[in-house]
Amino acid sequence: MIRTLLIPFRVLINFTWAALTTAIVGLMVILVGIFKLLLPIPPLTRFFSHLANSVFRIWGYCMSVTFQLTQRMTWHIEGDLNIHKKGWYLIMANHMSWVDILVLMHLTRRNVPMPRFFLKYQLLWVPIVGMGCWTLDMPFMRRYSKEKLQKNPHLKGKDIETTARSCAKFKHIPTTVVNFCEGTRFTPEKHAKKSSPYQHLLTPKAGGTAFALQIMGDQFEAILDITIVYPGNDDRPVVWHLLSGQLRDVYVDIKTRPITPELIGDYQNDPEFKASFQTWLNERWQEKDATISRLKTKAEQDNQ
Repeated sequence: MIRTLLIPFRVLINFTWAALTTAIVGLMVILVGIFKLLLPIPPLTRFFSHLANSVFRIWGYCMSVTFQLTQRMTWHIEGDLNIHKKGWYLIMANHMSWVDILVLMHLTRRNVPMPRFFLKYQLLWVPIVGMGCWTLDMPFMRRYSKEKLQKNPHLKGKDIETTARSCAKFKHIPTTVVNFCEGTRFTPEKHAKKSSPYQHLLTPKAGGTAFALQIMGDQFEAILDITIVYPGNDDRPVVWHLLSGQLRDVYVDIKTRPITPELIGDYQNDPEFKASFQTWLNERWQEKDATISRLKTKAEQDNQ
């Protein structure tokens, strides 16, 4: 009863903290971005990018606080991120909720190069967030339906160009490139509509991962294959459970995978490599699907 009565206060505290810290850090990043825009001199541009990156890490710590602000939350992490800030890495993760971004910020806030997310183009117009992400060189992706591509063939390959330009910028500053391979958040409705062959996942899109590896494969030190599970949060959106102080456990599995020569090739023009890469990614997704089932079972056992 008391917990229920406290929910509105928890929502107010968590939302205010997240909104306020995002606004403050976002404005700091934008201020750096203004100098970066006005002084397009390569050495200065790199300096401002590093400075914006450091400010962005502050936001990672702020979002980490959100998980403990009004609830006693427990992290269940298998594997580790025992890497260093001065390298380059590629994260492949499942996508269950907007909270996934905060989870990845929590995991990477200390010893990992700050992540760059592939974002929907519409987010560019969100106040503070859009300009801040632009300053941080995060790629904004446009998604076109098959029908629109058929009517406008010139739009085909635009996401590839965006990926190429963004990855070229990432080469100058240690970065963790994050790719939610499913392309959108998992919901039962999307799962049924897309006839996914996996129990807990949507079918992965191989293009973004393949192009990132093609452009930066020699620079990436490893692939961080991360699986996130929020047990007992199927009845309402995970973000509501976080804001209302009801998110008690987060299970994370981290596998570090080597980047072998077989993973680097011309995805767009080499049909044999394209088929091979899709097979590799689908195999990883089968493993991830099994990992989610295992973590859900483990969570049930832990709560008995």
